[in-house]
Amino acid sequence: MKTDTKISAKKSWAQALARPAAEFPLTQLLVKSGKIPAGFRGTLYRNGPARLQRGGMNAGHWFDGDGAILAVHFTDVGAAAVYRYVQTAGYQAEEKADKFLYSNYGMTAPGPAWLRWTKSVKNAANTSVLALPDRLLALWEGGLPHSLDLQTLETRGTEDLGSLESGSSYSAHCKRDPITGNIFNFGTTPGASTKLHLYKSDPTGKIVQQATVALDGIPLIHDFVLAGKYLIFFVPPLRLNFVPVLAGISSYSDSLEWKPELGTQILVVDSETLSLVSRGETEPWYQWHFANGFVKEDGSVAVDFVRFPDFKTNQRLKEVAAGDTRTDAQGTLWRAHLNPQTGKVTGIEELLDKPCEFPIVPASEIGQDSRYIYLAMYGPDVDIVAEVFSTIARFDTQSRNLTIADLGENRYPAEPIYVPDISSEKGWIVTVIYDGNSDSSEVWIFDSEGLDRAPVCQLELPSVIPLGFHGTWKSAV
Repeated sequence: MKTDTKISAKKSWAQALARPAAEFPLTQLLVKSGKIPAGFRGTLYRNGPARLQRGGMNAGHWFDGDGAILAVHFTDVGAAAVYRYVQTAGYQAEEKADKFLYSNYGMTAPGPAWLRWTKSVKNAANTSVLALPDRLLALWEGGLPHSLDLQTLETRGTEDLGSLESGSSYSAHCKRDPITGNIFNFGTTPGASTKLHLYKSDPTGKIVQQATVALDGIPLIHDFVLAGKYLIFFVPPLRLNFVPVLAGISSYSDSLEWKPELGTQILVVDSETLSLVSRGETEPWYQWHFANGFVKEDGSVAVDFVRFPDFKTNQRLKEVAAGDTRTDAQGTLWRAHLNPQTGKVTGIEELLDKPCEFPIVPASEIGQDSRYIYLAMYGPDVDIVAEVFSTIARFDTQSRNLTIADLGENRYPAEPIYVPDISSEKGWIVTVIYDGNSDSSEVWIFDSEGLDRAPVCQLELPSVIPLGFHGTWKSAV
């Protein structure tokens, strides 16, 4: 792909995706301003699509890019970072051939249509990460996770967590119970009778319990929420037409059909037994991500999530890969109240009417009533159709106050990550910034109580980290 040297200021974010990202070895980072807080110790891991072009062709969707992991290790002697592609079998084969070979979420395999069905789907390993005591998992919801070395990011191969079969899928959005340390996740097996597979792992990652729930049709379920003693899934009214996918004439993305008449299905699962408690139905919407969920004093459940009116968001994300967004598809922060015994939604309210995404709460408060939600948002006076998220913010669910960071023009943050201080009760917010003014990437650290103040530290990265998806923090203690 030829990089457009005439990218306007409004499109400066597109430079970050316009060429394959460059790996770099473990490198000591220079402090550009401020200093690393004394209690900021551990490792930041981030994942995202790092290569969207190959052999003169562009990937069909942002979700199709080969995954690359950034690790930033914070120790008493400073910060050091390493950035490496996940060495999936598909990545290695396409590197050798210097062309696309496989189907993916938004792509069909090259070549005659009647031969495409014989080719496997590439595991892009590009969506999120799970830090275990002895390894890092690169997650992609369409297949098995890949295991990497926590320090060097060397790829060790696919990971079965003790019992996953080769054709299994393991979602990119696992949830770790901060009280027990257990890890919950899911996967789906599409077909005439689609199954939702539920997984409970111990703190080492080993799956210790499994269950299945029948689904109607073939929906797209990207995320779920841990809410106290429940796992809750919102199944959107989106169904895959599997015939053109199997025939090799259409991608998964292009074969997803919005069916609002189906409504949103609510599945409530007991986290102890993994048994289905209830199945309900409510009005149609789509969501990629949940912020959190918790059981209220009266036994009902509150679930916070970013709600979209329909699935146009998929087209917008496809356009991100091309560096030219034209579809206005924004989500806002909502709270649903439901009866877990019936799956019935008893109330729903919009918490924040400003476009946002990538909602997170502190890891220690997952599944509990958490006051603050951290988000990616747009800065003031921004063309939200042409731009991507240009700031981060903190939303107070009690006061409804919104605190917005000022990142300056043409700067684009990754999902904010909450970091607990290892020596005090303080907390920090860390994000990776792409600076379109200098075509460079940096790590910025904010006081979690002062996002509207200047960052307490800015660190320079050796090369550009493309706009990506999700990350995690692994504390030093």
